[in-house]
Amino acid sequence: MLAIRPNCECCDKDLPPDSTEACICSYECTFCRDCVENLLNNVCPNCGGGFSPRPIRPAKVYRDGVGLQYHPASTVRVHTQYSAAELSEFSDSIKSIKAENR
Repeated sequence: MLAIRPNCECCDKDLPPDSTEACICSYECTFCRDCVENLLNNVCPNCGGGFSPRPIRPAKVYRDGVGLQYHPASTVRVHTQYSAAELSEFSDSIKSIKAENR
């Protein structure tokens, strides 16, 4: 189950569970759309994969036992260990390779 992390790992922007600005990689690294498009060039700085929009977990319970009430979003903030220069250097080195071919 997705943790639904609360922030962008790069700029620390709040990304609440209903945010349409949240993007994740296959390891659930979480970044805002602005960082993904303008800094990371759709390259996850942790694994080298691409990003997809993070799904929104329904706040309303439509089926018993399913929804934010039963499976709340994480409150643990995660921050990248890399500097802005390291992020740029890494994404620049593989951004020309399509995400599905990395």
